[in-house]
Amino acid sequence: MHPGSWSRPIAAAMFVLALTQIPARSDAQTSDAVDAAALETQAAEFFRGPLDFFKARQLFERETFGGNGRTCLSCHSTDTGTLSPKDAQHRFARNPKDPLFRGDGTDDGQGHGVSRILKDATILVRIALPENVTLASDPTARSVVLRRGIPSTLNTPALDPVLMLDGRQPDLVAQASGAIADHAAGKQPRTRDLELIATYQHMPQFFSSIPMLAYAYAGKEPKLPEGRTASEKRGRRFFIDAPPEGDFKTGLCSACHSGPMLNETNEFVPAPPFKRGGRFQSVGVSEFNTAGNPVHDFVFTNPDGSQTTITSPDPGRALITGNALDFESANAFKIPSLWGAPRTAPYFHDNSAKTLEDVARHYALFFGAISPIVLTEEDQRDMVAYMKLLR
Repeated sequence: MHPGSWSRPIAAAMFVLALTQIPARSDAQTSDAVDAAALETQAAEFFRGPLDFFKARQLFERETFGGNGRTCLSCHSTDTGTLSPKDAQHRFARNPKDPLFRGDGTDDGQGHGVSRILKDATILVRIALPENVTLASDPTARSVVLRRGIPSTLNTPALDPVLMLDGRQPDLVAQASGAIADHAAGKQPRTRDLELIATYQHMPQFFSSIPMLAYAYAGKEPKLPEGRTASEKRGRRFFIDAPPEGDFKTGLCSACHSGPMLNETNEFVPAPPFKRGGRFQSVGVSEFNTAGNPVHDFVFTNPDGSQTTITSPDPGRALITGNALDFESANAFKIPSLWGAPRTAPYFHDNSAKTLEDVARHYALFFGAISPIVLTEEDQRDMVAYMKLLR
């Protein structure tokens, strides 16, 4: 895109206004310098003129596209970029006829009941079955309806090319198009409008902190905070990139939360599928099914003609790849960034962890089931204390 006639003063003013929506950091990263001139120049590259910004904001926040009344903002709040049970409960108390509680926001997808969204803040998502996959309960079905949380827009649009919990959308334009059709039941916008929606999500209010903004616009990689309290300092050991040794707790979390965005696997775990840069992994969420979602038998026909059945409430990435044998497919989901995690509850693809404490408890159960690693209550508190620094 070209800056056109948009002047630097307009760009600067818009950035100043948007920056006020980003919470201040409480640790040393707050002092990292951000090149304001570079940010203004980047802003000008996004839109062809000043009216484009205001149109993009209108498209994201107010446009229903002739559908069920939902806008992008209906499911992606300004504060968290997603929807929490508390958000849903507050909106229901204020207005039971809020567009959020229509269609896939209801218990049956047909407008009846809202218990699921009030409890878990999940919506119904229809996923097409790959050609080699069938449902044991209905071999003629070519799609399945699953319950999933809403991915947060904080930090994702500008900093993560892998979109959706299963990675099925190739870019933000396709993501916006799919969301409007599938969840807003709206008419397809013009390509330029989809581009504006995608572009709008690169603005400062879509970042969780100044360091995230600096990484997006200036390439300044964020650094792990050192921590101040004894608990935070102990918790840091779980998140540093290091090979496993001793009690195997050092670097335990970084096995899946490595790289600049803390959202990819590293090479230090001597077992598949661990390698530098993996983006999908199963951590037992579908297997444990704490959320109590309906379970299906998914029958996969393998390349050699054999069949593999995955019994699961949601096999995740496998429904995109058609591969039931790959560790990065079966019951696997996109590894989320930990930056901004304190703001993006609930967690996991099914929203089964409502708090960071729930996340730590899940991992204590997970590692207890697959390894000799024991995460004590103090370990869990330390992990949570440190994750709260990752803004």
